[in-house]
Amino acid sequence: MARDGTYRGGRRARAGDKPSPLYEKIAKGQPAKILEIPDIQPESMLEGSELEVDSYFAGEEMPHPSDYLSAQQRDGQPLGADLLYIETWNWLKARGCEQLVNPRLIESYAQAFTRYIQCEEAISTYGLLGKHPTTGGAISSPFVQMSQSFLKQANLLWYEIFDIVKQNCTTEFIGNPQDDMMEALLSGRKRR
Repeated sequence: MARDGTYRGGRRARAGDKPSPLYEKIAKGQPAKILEIPDIQPESMLEGSELEVDSYFAGEEMPHPSDYLSAQQRDGQPLGADLLYIETWNWLKARGCEQLVNPRLIESYAQAFTRYIQCEEAISTYGLLGKHPTTGGAISSPFVQMSQSFLKQANLLWYEIFDIVKQNCTTEFIGNPQDDMMEALLSGRKRR
């Protein structure tokens, strides 16, 4: 540790060989840890009348997306992040990893990517240049920088989600909901 309290030297974060996906380790016969998710079963020693709150959630298919993901925007349309949340959740469920990813992480990803799409639509509508508020000269549109920021945030969140799937999925995973969203954005379709 240096005098200013920061750590110097040592191994860099994310340096070295990247870990292989779980399904590749299994296919090659290499040792692999498979995370076991215990089934949630109600306690047999308790009576139903003794419980204050129903805590047996095994029948719940998907946590309901938060209301802010479908909130009405200034233009009168819903945000639409709830649709991306549901699509991502179904993608995780098809790979058996829905219990491993925190629903708040999926919500954050859905909101960031939807905001990115909104910024790209604004760039398409208003162009790449804007008007400076005091001088009236041409400046770069603020939507460009916001778009880059939201895309970076969405990608970082997606890498977290995808890493969980990569490390825990026992079958080969094909298909990526992010590819579908990019295809929709590039083809000009609106997902609302």
